[in-house]
Amino acid sequence: MKSLKVKDCMAADLVTFTLTTNVVDAMDLLLKHGISGAPVVDEEGTLVGIVSEVDLIQVVVQDSYYNEPVGIVADFMRSNVETVTSDTDIFTLAEKFIREHRRRYPVVDGGVLVGQISRRDVLRAASDFRPKAAI
Repeated sequence: MKSLKVKDCMAADLVTFTLTTNVVDAMDLLLKHGISGAPVVDEEGTLVGIVSEVDLIQVVVQDSYYNEPVGIVADFMRSNVETVTSDTDIFTLAEKFIREHRRRYPVVDGGVLVGQISRRDVLRAASDFRPKAAI
């Protein structure tokens, strides 16, 4: 059986934010692209966090309840982010998805964000890899 790697099926063209991205701009981009979260990178492309819809809901609460200024992504992101490398075997990753119940992982090589892999990407790769039945 051919060995598939994360690099063979990951998304490489990602929406990303910087630490200083305004959270309202971040919300607008998530909504515009129909995604539930995005990686946060520094100037060198190093992954420093993730910001998600759940993180940004705090902004709505803060703004309406406390009437405080909104802020930047660095104020709301999660910085402890589990990642995979582009050379991770797809089947090993599938087991990781099952164990950890995550929807996606940032793909990081040498500290630099190179892509993202989702459960759907794994299913698509497995479907493409599977021998097609004769019709």
